[in-house]
Amino acid sequence: MENSEHSATGQVILVGGGPGAADLMTVRAMESLGQADVVFYDRLAPTDRLKEWAPRAQLFDVGKRPGHHRVTQENIHAMMISAAQEGKTVVRLKGGDPFVFGRGCEEVAACREAGVPVTVVPGITSAVAVPAAAGIPVTARNVSKAFTVISGHDPLSEEELAGLAGIGGTVVILMGVSTLGHTVAGLQRHGLPAETPAAAVEKGFTEDQRVLLAPLGELLGTAATQKLRSPAVLVIGEVVALAAAEEAHGQAASSQTAERLRTALDAAAI
Repeated sequence: MENSEHSATGQVILVGGGPGAADLMTVRAMESLGQADVVFYDRLAPTDRLKEWAPRAQLFDVGKRPGHHRVTQENIHAMMISAAQEGKTVVRLKGGDPFVFGRGCEEVAACREAGVPVTVVPGITSAVAVPAAAGIPVTARNVSKAFTVISGHDPLSEEELAGLAGIGGTVVILMGVSTLGHTVAGLQRHGLPAETPAAAVEKGFTEDQRVLLAPLGELLGTAATQKLRSPAVLVIGEVVALAAAEEAHGQAASSQTAERLRTALDAAAI
């Protein structure tokens, strides 16, 4: 239904909500919510005060959970487009950044195909922010000059595992809890040393955040013992030892890694 406040065709705004903390949302994200008539939101987006941020909007939870998609992607497309064609301003609120494993490109394509104006508001991606919340930089001078972000939603292929093991730098894995055993075994099979520092950061930027630190060869056992749950970001590489060296729970980097890091940091200070 149209009213006089709306144009004949509305618009869709894909909004990245960041890693979960409301105060990490951008000004533009908040402004978009403030003008929304309808909000379709995901489970990992910040939503605690959504009624306050989008005071005139209808709110719809279309979030996917591991093994359970309450609303299919195709239906999400149809709901957004239908509302926009009624002249409404539609906000699609997603966790992290819409274009980092968020299927944002599919939603943009669906809107464009339907002739619906669509814009994207970037968000802080959990691939970088969540490791930072645990004190883990994805790059550090003389320690790691590159990082690779990959989805662990489906088991990685042998080619992908070999590439990750051989590329060097930091490996960040999103949605990788259910495939953790496959990933750990595969990386070691392709030559990544078992003593490589690794971490799992569960529920980053929430009150329930947990950080599990272990060498790669022990990460699966640690995750099982500590009952690691999704959502969690996995980080593998020497940068993890920067956090591990100061970890309050008594886990520390190996002496060899710690010595390399001390040398690297001393060089970086010159």
